[in-house]
Amino acid sequence: MTSFSLFVLGCQYNEYDGEKLTRKLNALGYSLVNEKKANLIIVLACSVRQKPVDRIFGKIKVWRALKRQPKIILTGCVLPKDKKKLGEKVDLIVESQDFIKNLPKYLKKFKIQNSKFKIKPKKFLPKLGFVPITFGCDNFCTYCAVPYTRGQEVSRVQREIFNEIKKITADGLTKIMLLGQNVNSYGLKGKRGKRWSTKNPTPFVQLLQKVEKIEKVCEISFLSPNPQDIFDDFIDWLRYSKKFSGTLHLPVQSGSNKILKKMNRKYTKKEYLKLIEKMKKARPNICLSTDIIVGFPTETKKDFQDTVDLVKKIGFKKAYVSQYSPRPGTAAAKLYKDDVPKDEKKRRWKLLDRLINHK
Repeated sequence: MTSFSLFVLGCQYNEYDGEKLTRKLNALGYSLVNEKKANLIIVLACSVRQKPVDRIFGKIKVWRALKRQPKIILTGCVLPKDKKKLGEKVDLIVESQDFIKNLPKYLKKFKIQNSKFKIKPKKFLPKLGFVPITFGCDNFCTYCAVPYTRGQEVSRVQREIFNEIKKITADGLTKIMLLGQNVNSYGLKGKRGKRWSTKNPTPFVQLLQKVEKIEKVCEISFLSPNPQDIFDDFIDWLRYSKKFSGTLHLPVQSGSNKILKKMNRKYTKKEYLKLIEKMKKARPNICLSTDIIVGFPTETKKDFQDTVDLVKKIGFKKAYVSQYSPRPGTAAAKLYKDDVPKDEKKRRWKLLDRLINHK
């Protein structure tokens, strides 16, 4: 058994883990193939929304009907409630870092023997290099499962980050994407009350400045910054950077102050618009994208219209619009009734998707 397939859902962290798994499996002589030909299927899951979880259940039905009867391993971002349900349908659920670190042990457990002479492994060629700078999140947005699946925020030491960038650029990947659930809170643990400025930049901006000085790096991007941790030092970096990709993804989630407060998003509509104004002034050609949730509990038609008005004012080039679904264990699931009808959520989703993504 020398073939495998990846089913990757969710954020760039899973994409990053997928790259690492593919490289390690390739080095062991395993070949990346179509799921219909695979002996092993690795699912990098996402429990942040209900839709990806539903997709996994649907895929498992398809895989279990295959003649090859592949082994199915589930890893990634999985809530305890989802683990219980999915555990009955897959061969193994394992934490992603443990799986990557102890890959040979798990392959041996499933008796997936290597036979390098039969299949020549394919090389995995990503378009850009993902480099995590933080893991987990401390924001506890009421709708979000990340703190419960990825844990609280931990910043990587700079030495590790630069060693990883060095390896990536040595492989010929000169476009670097820095990753974090709240990327611009890098190094802020215990320092949130401090005053940051262009003369005293945040640890994230200091990191950006150092990455920009690496000769082999030709382009820098990052996902995802949080409006609450953007200060003038970041705006200044946007203004003068020669390696910034020109594209910025800045989640807003809602244009209603009432809903933002219920989401535990620590900014107002006015503050978000002010940030965008500063960014456009610093970088006139900046390409902006965002995340929006429609149908959050108690969202009225007026609340939704506030979001529509914000979207029209900013002119996002792209948006990931999702319909709210309560995630087990989150504050929103405990505190608020999911009271917006499904048909109304779908209507609002279609309106925003058409307005932003299909101009």
